[in-house]
Amino acid sequence: MDTGLVILLIVGAYLLISLLAGILPGLRVSGSVDGYVAGDRSMSVFLLYFVIGASIFSSFAFLGGPGWAYSRGAAAFYILAYGVTGIIPLYFFGPRAWRLGKKFGYVTQAELLASRFDSKLLSVLLAVLSVVVFIPYLTIQMKGAGYVLNVITEGLIPEWIGAGITYIVVMIYVYYSGVMGVGWSNAFQGMFMMVLAWVLGLYLPNALYGGIGPMFEAISAAGKDAMLQAPGLTADGSPWSWMAFSSAVLVSAIGFSVWPHFFMRSFAAKSDKALRLSIVLYPTFQIFLVPILLIGFAAVVLYPGITPADSILPFMLMQIELPAIVIGLFCAGTLAASMSSGDAILHSAASVGVRDGIAKIVKTPLTDAMERRLIRLGVILIGFIAYLFAVVGDVSLVALLLASYGGVAQIFPVVFAMFYWKRATKAGAMWGLGAGIVVNLFFLMNPELKPWGLHEGVYGLIANAGLLILVSLITKPDDPDRVHRFTEESRE
Repeated sequence: MDTGLVILLIVGAYLLISLLAGILPGLRVSGSVDGYVAGDRSMSVFLLYFVIGASIFSSFAFLGGPGWAYSRGAAAFYILAYGVTGIIPLYFFGPRAWRLGKKFGYVTQAELLASRFDSKLLSVLLAVLSVVVFIPYLTIQMKGAGYVLNVITEGLIPEWIGAGITYIVVMIYVYYSGVMGVGWSNAFQGMFMMVLAWVLGLYLPNALYGGIGPMFEAISAAGKDAMLQAPGLTADGSPWSWMAFSSAVLVSAIGFSVWPHFFMRSFAAKSDKALRLSIVLYPTFQIFLVPILLIGFAAVVLYPGITPADSILPFMLMQIELPAIVIGLFCAGTLAASMSSGDAILHSAASVGVRDGIAKIVKTPLTDAMERRLIRLGVILIGFIAYLFAVVGDVSLVALLLASYGGVAQIFPVVFAMFYWKRATKAGAMWGLGAGIVVNLFFLMNPELKPWGLHEGVYGLIANAGLLILVSLITKPDDPDRVHRFTEESRE
């Protein structure tokens, strides 16, 4: 049988299994918004582990990670650094959010913040910010799916078709099942890609160099020592400064725990203990990134000059004589990485956009049925917008992710203040968040103006936290009973 046909049959079978894994769980939850968005608060430790882990490690890890190791060397360790540290705040934030959600019916991050600071405007602002940063994150996943199918089929399937086919499947099961479909599909996809990552990450260095040690020796012997020395290289091949590296880790770690789709999983847990255990176990998911980075290093000497760097994994698979069935499985594993984040992002973007945006603007309160219907329509609309960016954009996957993190990190100060600072006020939260977004966007658009080359999110956070504190101290304190609910009752 023709190699391309075998690969396509395996990919087709994988997409079909993913579709079934995503649709069938929808039969087990209620038809309410609470069931669609929070799964009736019934997720076990097993599901939470994969929802949290698989929804974060995505195309940027499976394709962008090897791409950075291949083109920027040790700079790729940034991914490991922020992944380990970024989960820590959720250990403290998550159980508080779960308790408040169970008691008062919250299912999104913006609902919590809008209630604490008594502001519909804050809810709408957070909804807009969330959707805006979600779109490039979702674009990453679609670009990844398109890359893989295009390279593996040697151009037979254009990137726009590959991304389209993959995400039609995703949109169908997210549209139908909501968060439980995301959860069970993530469990299947997560286990699949973890196994394939280790097999491929160990196989390639051994097949090409005789081992991991000899691989790094070959890189050094080729005069590429700079790639092996932290903090690695920039996109143009010059040394990446420690200031830039550290600030990228800092902003990503801060933003990591307050990604709306990540934070929202707190509300889906069956108990606060289940949530905490899932968070404690989560760092083990980082282990699968180690072999992923080895794949990128394995290509440095043997395959120079491949562009875009993010396509290095599927490119290598096509250069090595492997059975078609093996290539097909690895192709499916890469799609799993894309889909396991894309579905969570798509679901959360639509949920936040409707529940925290549209529902707060319209004069007549939305019925439960209408809200769920609008969220489903949002799944289709947001998926289509991200798809357009995916097929016309030409930015690296990790660069897209870094740009998103600068914006989402601005949510962290108000989340921290919500739970831990009684004196924080609505005005302080609004001014701080607004300033952080504007400053971050300014330096993102004008990178040449950044002092010391720090990530633009750092400047946004400084402005954000500074105004949050200053304005809160000079304005009237918020209602003490409402503040007590979030700072004290959430601990019980």
